[in-house]
Formats: sequence, structure tokens, C-alpha cells
Amino acid sequence: MKKETLIREFIQKVWNEKDFDSITKYVAPGYTIYKDPSDPWEGRALNFEEFAMRLDYTFDLFPDIWFEILTAITEENSVAITWTMTGTNIGKNGIFPPTGKSIRTVGETTYHFDDGKICGHSQVFDRTTVKF
Repeated sequence: MKKETLIREFIQKVWNEKDFDSITKYVAPGYTIYKDPSDPWEGRALNFEEFAMRLDYTFDLFPDIWFEILTAITEENSVAITWTMTGTNIGKNGIFPPTGKSIRTVGETTYHFDDGKICGHSQVFDRTTVKF
């Protein structure tokens, strides 16, 4: 499968459809978050359970989160995408109650590959644009 196709399916199935059962189809064990400022998991290698916990954290805050891929550039061992993310904050953020506010923001993620699976990412995303 082409890497760009795999990324598009991964975003649709895992992030948009919240299909946890498909994580192992796309993600390598030891998924590493190389650079993702303000991500609590930055610098860590996640097993499948930890990867699912990371998803749960996001889905708890924004149960209707949705990603649209705007562009994709494929290199030998990576695919860089730009995306738009939308969602509504109806989940508690730490001690802060849900706001009910909708968000719309953009970012760039470079997904890294090893042996045909996504083994990690680096991301540029200004989380300050997400107003709770």
C-alpha cells in the first residue's frame, strides 16, 4: 500500500471514525512522538495501549473531533500532511469544565514509517489556537 494512502486511511479510520481495533493495522509497536510541543507524550515511545490512551485523552475533550487532510507529500520513509481539525469541547480538561465551544485549527504532521507501518510523528501545531 502506498504510504500516502495508508496515512489517509489511518486518519479516517483511527482519528475520524475512532476505530481502535484498526490501530495495529497502521501503527508500529513503539510509536514515537519525536517532536510535538505541548503534547504530554512528546519524546516517548508508545505501545498500542498507550497509543489508545492518547487517543482517549483527545476524544474525551473533543468527541466529535474531525481531521481533513489538505495536502500530502511523500518521501522515502515519511509522509508530511497539512490538516484542518474541527471539534467541540464537551469534555473536561483537567480541572476545567467543558466549554461547549467549537474549534477549527490547522497544523502539519510528518509521519515516519518503518517496515510499512507508521512508527511515529513530528508535528507543528499551535495549541494556543484551541480555545477552551
